[in-house]
Amino acid sequence: MSATVMRGPARVVAIPGFGLTMGITLAWLGLIVVIPLAALVIKPWELGVGGVIASLSEPRVWAALRLSFGTALLAALINLPLGLLLAWVIVRLRFPGRALLDGAVDLPFALPTAVAGIALTAIFAPNGWLGAPITALTGWQVAFTPAGIVLALMFVGLPFIVRTVEPVLRDMGRDAEEAAATLGATRPQTLWRVVLPALAPALLTGFALSFARSVGEYGSVIFIAGNLPMVSEIAPLLIVIRLEQFDYAGAAAVGLAMLTLSFGVLFLLNLVQRWLRRGRR
Repeated sequence: MSATVMRGPARVVAIPGFGLTMGITLAWLGLIVVIPLAALVIKPWELGVGGVIASLSEPRVWAALRLSFGTALLAALINLPLGLLLAWVIVRLRFPGRALLDGAVDLPFALPTAVAGIALTAIFAPNGWLGAPITALTGWQVAFTPAGIVLALMFVGLPFIVRTVEPVLRDMGRDAEEAAATLGATRPQTLWRVVLPALAPALLTGFALSFARSVGEYGSVIFIAGNLPMVSEIAPLLIVIRLEQFDYAGAAAVGLAMLTLSFGVLFLLNLVQRWLRRGRR
């Protein structure tokens, strides 16, 4: 008599090759993200705890960090309504040259940042096409000041907000707006109570991407900033200066401070975004 072996139901794998693909993904992520960030975290401690604290407590470092994060936040805040307006024009309006405008939004993605910095400096320098009349009329200088940094960061960060909001606005349609108008809502009320709540998660995502892109920007800023210590010197430039001085641990300490601050800001934005999405359910 032969024994019969009872087998359970065959296991159905929803994603074929899940183990292999997950392993490759984690290995690749570790290679290009985790290992470099781990090196950045470990390198500064060659100075010891006291050395890291002394390196980061220098007034020049604090001024550079305040400038980098402050101008990045300001540029992203200014880009928020501008990006929403530009996305609205591209999606909702039909006019000659619309395709050209839509394509021009992506130029900061394709244009080398150094080229953008040179172009902005030439235009807004005290003797430039726009810089000269602005200085003559208002006495306010754009290039070689923190204002020039904000301008350069607005240039590189605007497409992130436009391209994040645009598909959401396109999929949203006009049904909710027409229903609000039928119920007697004015255009400002419709915008404030219908459109903006629906776009809030996308706007916040675009803001986070714009900020993240701007806080570490180097190429487009280095030419227009002026690079005066304690005035218009950004943190990435300070890192480059320390690297040129072969102070690798000191440069890594500034990089670690930027990493920590950036992670904190993005983490808070992520929490707010999750709260907004929960509120819509």
